[in-house]
Amino acid sequence: MSIVLDTPSCRYNCGSWQGNCSCYSSCERDGNCCRDYHGTSCGGNLFGSGSFSSPNYPYYYEDNSYCVWQIETSSEQNLYLTFTYLQLDNCCSCDYISVYDGPSVGSPFLGKVCNDSQTSFHSSSNYLTVLFRSDSSVVGRGFNAEFTSSLTTGLGRVDCSSDNMNIVVSRSYLNSLGIDSHNLYLNDQYCKPTISYYNVVFNFPLNMCGTVRKFDNGRIVYTNALRAFPSYYGEITRQSLFRLNVSCRMEQDSVSQIIYEVKHHDNVSISGSGRFNTSMSFYTSSNFYYPVTQVPYQVRLNQDLFVGVKLRRGDDQLVVALDTCVTSPSPHDFQTRSYDLIRNRCPVDPTFHLYSSGTDPYARFKFKAFQFLRATEHVYLQCKVLICPSSTQNSRCRRRCSRRVARELSSEHDTETVVLGPIQLQQEPETKDEEALQDTQG
Repeated sequence: MSIVLDTPSCRYNCGSWQGNCSCYSSCERDGNCCRDYHGTSCGGNLFGSGSFSSPNYPYYYEDNSYCVWQIETSSEQNLYLTFTYLQLDNCCSCDYISVYDGPSVGSPFLGKVCNDSQTSFHSSSNYLTVLFRSDSSVVGRGFNAEFTSSLTTGLGRVDCSSDNMNIVVSRSYLNSLGIDSHNLYLNDQYCKPTISYYNVVFNFPLNMCGTVRKFDNGRIVYTNALRAFPSYYGEITRQSLFRLNVSCRMEQDSVSQIIYEVKHHDNVSISGSGRFNTSMSFYTSSNFYYPVTQVPYQVRLNQDLFVGVKLRRGDDQLVVALDTCVTSPSPHDFQTRSYDLIRNRCPVDPTFHLYSSGTDPYARFKFKAFQFLRATEHVYLQCKVLICPSSTQNSRCRRRCSRRVARELSSEHDTETVVLGPIQLQQEPETKDEEALQDTQG
């Protein structure tokens, strides 16, 4: 409960400090609100499935904001939380979101969201608590988050990649609903599951079984539905028809999936996670027809190296853009000793040349071979790429060199990091003078 002090007014002074009282939203937590302070729509109690956002979203949030949301679902379910838009101050200790696995900020800490950090969370119980806090300096446009009630993984799960969708549903769960596992099918009724003693499993390519692709606020979403043939005869029924809507939404650095059972107004979901399937290869020439199969790839100093990155399953409605490529003498450490070829879409190495990026379902470039001093003769390449809808003209995939560190994790793109190598330098052939010297010494 806030203590309201008989001190200066908050009128025309919203979001400011008035001597010995406050007009910031954090005064509700600190108990030092001015006498006429009226709280903004910040925090609260939420149930089931829905969304919430920072104060004033999509406009700039206030300095010194302090908001707490307590999210609850029914006792046999968990919660899945994902941030669909995020733009905070670059300072991670200044403006941030904390997520807790329980009914209060004293519950176990799940993680902090700031800049481009983790943006999806699963609870282990039927509660989640979200805290948003800002300081008195730089502000941003804030965030938007969605939460969904989810069945526990013991009852059902889904794994999704850019290649396949894999749905697993417990037979005991289906039996509790009176569903015969042999009657299940997808949008395409000829796509049937594999049935074991414990589970029913659907595994199929994303472009089959009636899967529908759509764009939701710039994100790529694949949808399908798991249904059941009726096990009764006649023309009518008073039982709700079984249906699981299956959705694979591409998220930052990964793919998250939602399945929810359409049952009147009570939706249940199953959530899981996966990754984009991208590949990176060396090619023999600038026509990029033939990938190099030699491992390690033996090259000469200053030899042109042609590299291509693509989605393993092509999709003409997606484009791939090169963001950052770093080389290292170690495949496990691209921090201690590294050399940039391109960073934040800005070429760094003078021999780097970009053929294609942001316009096709692949990115292509070349650079000249080199070696690290005082290191092994192996060189490894790590590239971060962006994946965007081809129809989005102002996406990050279409932007060029940016010297600033990105402040926004918007809904228009997804990222993936791939590693390629090793490159091994060939031994240079001996010159005639060197051979003659060896003969003389011999």
